Amino acid sequence: MSTVYVVGLGPGAGEQMTVRAEKILEACPVILGYTVYIDLVREQYPEKKFLSTPMKQEVKRCQMAFEEAVKGQDVAMVCSGDAGVYGMAGLIYEVGRGYPEIKIEIIPGITAATGGAAVLGAPLMHDFAVISLSDLLTPWEQIEKRLTAAVQGDFAIAVYNPSSHKRRDHLKRACDIMLTAGASPDRACGYVENIGRDGTRAHVLTLGQLRETPVNMFTTVFIGNSKSVIMGDKLVTGRGYRI
Repeated sequence: MSTVYVVGLGPGAGEQMTVRAEKILEACPVILGYTVYIDLVREQYPEKKFLSTPMKQEVKRCQMAFEEAVKGQDVAMVCSGDAGVYGMAGLIYEVGRGYPEIKIEIIPGITAATGGAAVLGAPLMHDFAVISLSDLLTPWEQIEKRLTAAVQGDFAIAVYNPSSHKRRDHLKRACDIMLTAGASPDRACGYVENIGRDGTRAHVLTLGQLRETPVNMFTTVFIGNSKSVIMGDKLVTGRGYRI
């Protein structure tokens, strides 16, 4: 029985990959994924057959993976970060219902929330939420409800997809929602650019300052909870230990 592996590459592939992910990519004759993610591993595995599709062709990409597996070969579907966090794992299972003879296995990776948190300091040391600002598949009204609930529950928040060419104002809108929900303008925040890749940079600032800060799609934003603090150039959320 052939297997479609859904492989999380981590935030930047290379040394950000797990040993298990490397072994799967070495073993699979076919590696398939979004064009940008394929480029992260192409040089490392030059002998492989590579297949890719551009953005917004995720269903086709999954179908391609199963069609290759039907030929009797294992296939690695690669994703940035973790395959099960805004990755392809769920869609692979959905499409895979049409290919019951093919086995599916998910290979986890370092997601942007934990990868970025390690660069920024320790912003996720207590309960936290992960929220994407992309309204491509999720209505903005639902995103607004989740942001409001996270603030009211005093969660730290890791924000994915904070901005893009078509969504330049989404982070500012999200900050306004959190401020309206009760977050202080002085709440400790931070963001990390190009996690795990060349040009990785971390910044700390307040929620009020974040509202006026432009970011790009290669950025992960961290909103502290009411107890989070900025320590020098680090963002730290305590767990409540007595020191």
